[in-house]
Amino acid sequence: MKAHRTPWWYYLVAMICGLFGGMLLVKYDELSGLALLGVPWFISALLLLIGVSVLVMALQVHKYATTDPRKRAELKPLDPQKAVSTLVLAKSLGLVGAALTGWYGGQILLSVSHMEAAYYSQAVLECAIACAACLIDMIIGIVGEWLCQLPPMDGPESDKMKASQPRRNVAPAAVKTRH
Repeated sequence: MKAHRTPWWYYLVAMICGLFGGMLLVKYDELSGLALLGVPWFISALLLLIGVSVLVMALQVHKYATTDPRKRAELKPLDPQKAVSTLVLAKSLGLVGAALTGWYGGQILLSVSHMEAAYYSQAVLECAIACAACLIDMIIGIVGEWLCQLPPMDGPESDKMKASQPRRNVAPAAVKTRH
C-alpha cells in the first residue's frame, strides 16, 4: 500500500466547510426557533478520548517502525493491519477534527452577538470547549499521521546497498603478462 501525507489545504477546506455549516445551523436555529446549538459536555470528552487513543496507537506504530530490525525481536510483533488502520484513523481524525473545529467555530462566530441570552451564552461556552477539543484532535491526527510513516528502506537493488555489499562470485581482474 502506498499512502501519501494529507496535503495541508485539505484541512483548510474541511475547516471552511465546517465553518459555513456551523453558520448555517445558527441561521436555521434563529429562523426556526429550534434549540440545535451547542454540544453536550460528554461529546467533547469523548472526542479527546478518541484523540488520545489514536495518539497511543500511532506511538506504538512509530516505535516499531523506527526500531532497528535486529532489535525488533525484543518487541511485541505489530500486526500490519493495525498499522494501516492506525494511519487511516490518524488521517480521518485530522480531517474530522478540522471540519468540527470549523463547525463549532461557525456557531460561536454567529452566536457571540446574542450572548446576553442564556441559551446563546451556554451554546457559545459549549462550542468553545468542543472547538478546543476538535482542534486538539486535528493536531493529534496530523502528528499521528507523521508518526505512522515508515522510514526509507534501502532494498537490495538500491545503489547504497550495492556499494556496501562485497561482490561475490566475481573473478578478479586478470593481469596480462607478456611472454
